[in-house]
Amino acid sequence: MGTDSDLAYVLQSLHPSSGETSLIGADPKLCAQALLVDGIAVSATIDDGLSELLWSTAGASTRLEDLQFTLGQGPALEVAVSCRPVLVADLSRVSADRWPVLLPEATALGIGAIFCFPLAVGSACLGTMTLQRMAPGPLPDAAMTDTSLVANALTALLLESGPQQEAFATAADSSDFYRAAVHQASGMVSVQAGVSLAQALLRLRAHAYRHGRSVVEVAEDVLARRLAFHDDENGPDDPAGEGTEGP
Repeated sequence: MGTDSDLAYVLQSLHPSSGETSLIGADPKLCAQALLVDGIAVSATIDDGLSELLWSTAGASTRLEDLQFTLGQGPALEVAVSCRPVLVADLSRVSADRWPVLLPEATALGIGAIFCFPLAVGSACLGTMTLQRMAPGPLPDAAMTDTSLVANALTALLLESGPQQEAFATAADSSDFYRAAVHQASGMVSVQAGVSLAQALLRLRAHAYRHGRSVVEVAEDVLARRLAFHDDENGPDDPAGEGTEGP
């Protein structure tokens, strides 16, 4: 059960300590506990369909973010576009055609409820905060209030200037952001296949899903020259073009 002292500590420790390379410094597990959920994930939204996972609890929350990124569907993507919360108190009641591929995957993870909130300034969505719980049911009113406090604090943190934000903005090779490899690999695939960055990302996603891997894993193979995407058999506008082993 979360406590006011847990929430106060989380809010005080959100700012990363000196020398840390991450954008968010608090313990995500303690934050989830304070908000009365089983897991939390925070991602920044970026152009061309890219997002960056900044902070998450291990297990179902991290896997859910990876699935949304790979499949291109889910509550976080809806929130990033609409800049409005998506609150799903019972995942089993969601229409199958809303997230046709994600729903069975999320259910297999044991997720019963998802609550996704925008990290926004006006109508600009800087990122998303996704809470998940194994048991279905709405968030209590007190938890909703606390969630707003955390979302506002995270939004302010994303707007700050500092070395972590600079590394993120420039996608520096030295940064340790979760999907830095995907950003770099998208550029390589764009050159290899002669497609746009958005189409390159779609190819990475399609390959990852077909082979049951995360986009990050596929991107790392591209960067290590274990996998290349060439326009040999598939047209440059075919987002499902398969990668081929090669230099």
